[in-house]
Amino acid sequence: MSDERLARVEQACSELVAAGEQVSFDAVAAKTGVGRATLYRRGELHAVVSEHRRRGAEALTLTGLAVQLDQLRQSVEAMAAKLRHHEELLRKLSRSPTAKRAW
Repeated sequence: MSDERLARVEQACSELVAAGEQVSFDAVAAKTGVGRATLYRRGELHAVVSEHRRRGAEALTLTGLAVQLDQLRQSVEAMAAKLRHHEELLRKLSRSPTAKRAW
């Protein structure tokens, strides 16, 4: 029953987010038929609802968007650094006298 309840809570949170509605304990309780007290009392259920609430709140704020943008920028910079490193290795290999003999 606990796994089924957890799945229902996760599904309800996802549906609320997809519909653009606010994720709240009241809304999740209404959608799932699980009591608000149970959502608060059960650690795993509380964590699921809280995480969806946090993600939903962050996504709609300028700060949340700025954080996501910064994370994307850092990822692109890391990929560019790795690409430069690989290009340098290829240049060294192509200049190497042993590499020319192998070809």
